[in-house]
Amino acid sequence: MYTPAFSPQYDQALQFAARAHRQQVRKGTDIPYIAHAVHVSVVLLRHGFDEDVVIAGLLHDVVEDCGVAPHELEALFGAEVARLVAAVSERKWIGGSERSWEERKAEAIARLRNSDPKIAALKAADALHNIHSIVADLALVGAAVWQRFKRGPDQILWYYREILAAVHGALGDHPIIAELARALTDLEHAVHEYN
Repeated sequence: MYTPAFSPQYDQALQFAARAHRQQVRKGTDIPYIAHAVHVSVVLLRHGFDEDVVIAGLLHDVVEDCGVAPHELEALFGAEVARLVAAVSERKWIGGSERSWEERKAEAIARLRNSDPKIAALKAADALHNIHSIVADLALVGAAVWQRFKRGPDQILWYYREILAAVHGALGDHPIIAELARALTDLEHAVHEYN
């Protein structure tokens, strides 16, 4: 079966994500936020996930961080992409009150434990790029990197360990799990070295 290398749907999602994130940069850097979304989609593509999952990788933060409505994603990219993005989007506010980091992360982990393999893959790719970014930033600026986050290294390590356990439950021994586990080990070593 012939599958063209260029996908108009992927291109549309890339443009949409770039516009949605155009005012954002990665925490504590001048790196445009869209770089993270592209990395997540590339990780998913390299691990052989289907186009809906790869497109969800591009769009995974637009609901949570840019105020895009899930129904808008569904209208533009289909119900499956919208479902995947919604599944990994945290609710930062409820009834006008900001939720604590701990509350949001606990809810996200609980949802992830009951997720399907596509959702697990999407979250694994997101965590994988975030972990690599933290390790690289630790090498550049040392322990000062933790000033960029709402919580310190112990809580960050807890969160990524919980993600790994949850996605492993949905994906088993998929290669993305092995890659995430190696990245987490690298983060643990970097935290020990720079703290």
